Amino acid sequence: MGLEIKSVYSPEFGTYGRVIDGYDCQELLQKMQEHTPVPEDVVYVPSDAVLEGIEAVKAVEHNLYGQMPIQAGYCNGHNRKLNAVEYHRDSEINVAVSDLILILGRQQEIGADYTYDTARMEAFLAPAGVMVEIYATTLHYAPCQVDEEGFRCVVILPRGTNMDLEPFEPKNEEDRLLFAKNKWLIGHAEGGLPEGAFLGLKGENLTV
Repeated sequence: MGLEIKSVYSPEFGTYGRVIDGYDCQELLQKMQEHTPVPEDVVYVPSDAVLEGIEAVKAVEHNLYGQMPIQAGYCNGHNRKLNAVEYHRDSEINVAVSDLILILGRQQEIGADYTYDTARMEAFLAPAGVMVEIYATTLHYAPCQVDEEGFRCVVILPRGTNMDLEPFEPKNEEDRLLFAKNKWLIGHAEGGLPEGAFLGLKGENLTV
């Protein structure tokens, strides 16, 4: 049985996030189409000056993030697998430039040993043009494509997120997951992650 794909407009999505309305994203969508590549693998750029200059992104900083500094970048490419999950201490805003699928889970269901069973996860279709908030406690990773054209997704986060860590002294077991600034990562053994990533995902490496 394949992974069931629900909609971000379904009640089930409310566990993980919400659809955001009221923002005019036309310029943002256009710039993403013109300015950003769709490679055969996946590219993630945390901060892109062109995107950060767009009025809709400035409005997200001013309103959705309560006037805290943010960064706007993108995650584009071709992908059909989960490979890992991550979480932040803050919500993440995604704008689907193409139709794309988000595979999501709950931080509250991570085991005491920081392993996580992928069978708990759910998949949701975000149609092109929709803006969603992914809650801080939602496990997520790179989107998955809907068709052979791949996917484009705007990623907005507090400034500094996903940048290189400074040296630090671990204080507890969760610190093993800290993989970049404001990024806690649990990888799958089949996910092709860099050496040093914590491989705590159990079960199938989910595929859409």
